Amino acid sequence: MGALRRIVVAAASLVATTALAGVGWQRVQAKRVAVAEGRVRLNELLPVHSKWWRDAAKDPGELLYVAIGDSAAQGIGASAPKNSYVGVIADHLRAVTGRTVRVANLSVSGATVALAVADQLPRFNSLQPDIVTVSIGANDIASFDPERFRSGLRAVFAALPDHAIVGDLPYFFLPWNERLVAEGNRILREEATARGLQVAPLHETMRHEGLRGVFTQFAEDLFHPNDHGYRVWASAFLPAVTARARALYPRRGEVVEREAISA
Repeated sequence: MGALRRIVVAAASLVATTALAGVGWQRVQAKRVAVAEGRVRLNELLPVHSKWWRDAAKDPGELLYVAIGDSAAQGIGASAPKNSYVGVIADHLRAVTGRTVRVANLSVSGATVALAVADQLPRFNSLQPDIVTVSIGANDIASFDPERFRSGLRAVFAALPDHAIVGDLPYFFLPWNERLVAEGNRILREEATARGLQVAPLHETMRHEGLRGVFTQFAEDLFHPNDHGYRVWASAFLPAVTARARALYPRRGEVVEREAISA
């Protein structure tokens, strides 16, 4: 009887384990399907976001903010294009300066550094921006070529004004990606330093969020940021953006203080 009971218990345990494993596998499959469907939905929004930014660029402003970048600058994954990190920075500039802001978002979804050189720089060269942010290079990680990456960054940085703010590559979470990101960021910082450009610590800002960031910062495709993720991105740029804005449009008290010092 004891032996039979052990056999029955073992069999029941095996059935239960198999059933649980089946449930777990079903959940994994369901998640994969949801992510794939989310990727399709977000891809359908690419032209919507692009048109939104083209229309926004027609609005006049006392201050011109130009963004160079990829789908993150477009705001793919956000609830609306204005909730991208570029939109958050633009709203911050309006609040800090008390001025109207025109945003020329030159970014293109899927852009690599080489594509930014070919497509975005020709449009950038005709502008005279007051504020410039650059976040490009994340799409280069998939087929990373250090020399090509360096050459492309050098071309981008050469076209920028001295006050441009360059974000380093974002935090990729996965170790095998992070090894390439570390190499990319080393190159980026070397080239930015050689050009005298300020680097916004995007990678460290995201990494500081830890595991919480994995569950709170990503859209349904588990790749692009959501609204919260874009606010984290913007926070990496805001100290440098604020300093630049203050230099352009100091508060009345700051003007008085400078005049007093000069006198």
